[in-house]
Amino acid sequence: MSLTQKVEADLKTALKSRDELATSCLRLVRAAFKNQEKELKRPLEDDEAIKILGTLAKQRRDSIDQFTKGGRKDLADKEQAELALIEAYLPAQLDQEAMAKVLDEVFAELNPQSMKDMGAVMKEAMARMAGQADGKLVNQMVRQKLQKS
Repeated sequence: MSLTQKVEADLKTALKSRDELATSCLRLVRAAFKNQEKELKRPLEDDEAIKILGTLAKQRRDSIDQFTKGGRKDLADKEQAELALIEAYLPAQLDQEAMAKVLDEVFAELNPQSMKDMGAVMKEAMARMAGQADGKLVNQMVRQKLQKS
């Protein structure tokens, strides 16, 4: 079962069980999938769906930060619940050790000399960790490694 089919099936289940949060969140996910399918003029591949889910998860994390800073705990809690739903469809996230190992491999291959090479390192690292790592965290780790060398 593809990721888009799984979201559709879970949406039907949420509708039947009258789960308002899951229903609204999964409708947003389905809409994002449909918009991308229209743009591509073909059904989505699972890796493309994972990218979309990653973007939606990042939006939720940013919203949580903003709502927390603004003192809106109620909205932050809602976003947190949606984030948990979205993350259920994403592949398991790598821990920092696994990310460091991937970054070591990338650094060994590309041999970056300065911060000017950060773009190439980030591109390769994110391609290898596709959907399994938060870009912000990877960026911080790459910066630290480049500043040491």
